Amino acid sequence: MMKYLQKLGKSLMLPVATLPICGILMGIGYALCPATMQGGEITGFLNLLGFFLVKAGGALIDNMAILFVIGVGVGMSDDHDGTAGLAALASWLMITNLLSTGTVSVLMPSIVDDAAKTLAFDKIANPFIGILAGIIGASCYNRFKNTRLPEWLSFFSGKRCVALISGVLSIVAAAILLFVWPVIFAGLIAIGNGIVGMGPVGAGVYAFLNRLLIPTGLHHALNNVFWFDTIGLGDLSHFWAGHTNADVSWSLGMYMSGFFPCMMFGVPGAALAMVHTAKKGRRKEAIGLVASAALCAFVCGVTEPFEFGFMFLAPVLYLIYAVLYGIFTVITTLVGFRAGFSFSAGATDLLFSAPLPAAANTWMIIPLGIAAFVVFYLVFRFAIVKFDLKTPGREDEDAEEDKRAVLANDDFTRVAEIILEGLGGKENVTSLDNCITRLRMEIKDYTQVDEKKIKSAGVAGVMRPSKTAVQVVVGTKVQFVADELKKML
Repeated sequence: MMKYLQKLGKSLMLPVATLPICGILMGIGYALCPATMQGGEITGFLNLLGFFLVKAGGALIDNMAILFVIGVGVGMSDDHDGTAGLAALASWLMITNLLSTGTVSVLMPSIVDDAAKTLAFDKIANPFIGILAGIIGASCYNRFKNTRLPEWLSFFSGKRCVALISGVLSIVAAAILLFVWPVIFAGLIAIGNGIVGMGPVGAGVYAFLNRLLIPTGLHHALNNVFWFDTIGLGDLSHFWAGHTNADVSWSLGMYMSGFFPCMMFGVPGAALAMVHTAKKGRRKEAIGLVASAALCAFVCGVTEPFEFGFMFLAPVLYLIYAVLYGIFTVITTLVGFRAGFSFSAGATDLLFSAPLPAAANTWMIIPLGIAAFVVFYLVFRFAIVKFDLKTPGREDEDAEEDKRAVLANDDFTRVAEIILEGLGGKENVTSLDNCITRLRMEIKDYTQVDEKKIKSAGVAGVMRPSKTAVQVVVGTKVQFVADELKKML
């Protein structure tokens, strides 16, 4: 299960890598054009430029789920074929259309009278559904890419049938979600109602659950309880309407304030811990991923590029991450720091919310931020090292000795032929993949594998993780050998 989650995490790396620049663009855009956040007329060059940048960044941030559809579909497929991405997209379109509020209200007219169920289907186009569609597309590709149909259906044989089968499975998935999704969503709203009376501790529990539910998209259920007027609360809407504590029955801003030190300073602290614990030869790679994500979190509070970069690679660490949010939210609420956001808890929203009547002690972002940076850094560093967590730059397959490996023969076709012969022929190979330095094969019969024969191709080593898996250490030229093997298979 853990290996599957790690493979899923790696498949998200490509779509996640597109997000940080979008978040930064949106942060700059909001600074240049506050009206895009606060409302009002947009005139003048700088305002128009800011509006332009916000829309440019939002083009991807707002459609993050679709990026995950394609990324997971292609990344989880055996040979990263675009057909899997197409099948995943077909699955996404099928599920989100069947579960859209308009469609569901016809199938089940009673939901129109239930605000919680209506809200659940309003939020169906989320990252969880995107990942689910990606898994369906990739799984169908891996299972049915070589399917042979009768002669009269031969046009749909092989890869052409993958998207069709994905569509059928998506109908089944949508039928299940039609009943399951609103129940889960309503349950979370009920939990939100129960948290409201718990004061600062309740705010901490909410922040913990908010982060914990990010991968599923179900955090929207809680957000609508605490931020908007679903049950008469509306922390966000009252804050930006210029109200004060005298206008509400709670400490206004308490359900938003705790996110600021965590997003602006905690995420950069955690990112630095990941860089420092990355393998020496891969620190630049880790910096490239987490540094831009940390900047994105600081400027405008967009944390998904950071979170999706490790949540599936190290789910235990993500749980710890959510706990830290809860703890800091309790502390922030108790010390009286109050700020609000209309987009997310970054420096941009802090700047624009500071003049509002409900804002209080905003200068405390400095000591709170320093504390968050240090705590996130120390906790992340300890957990990563103690439990050997596979955060960016620490994945097993990219060991330093692998990168130093040199292929003794540059005749890649001949190398591939020898390796395939050593594996027992193409009939014995069920799947082929490769990372930066290794070939990864799944086999049928381990007794047919001849390690001495494989090593005679000039490779650096052969590993046998299990009876059905073989890894060949080739070095940085692995892609050329993999391409030749794929042709032979």
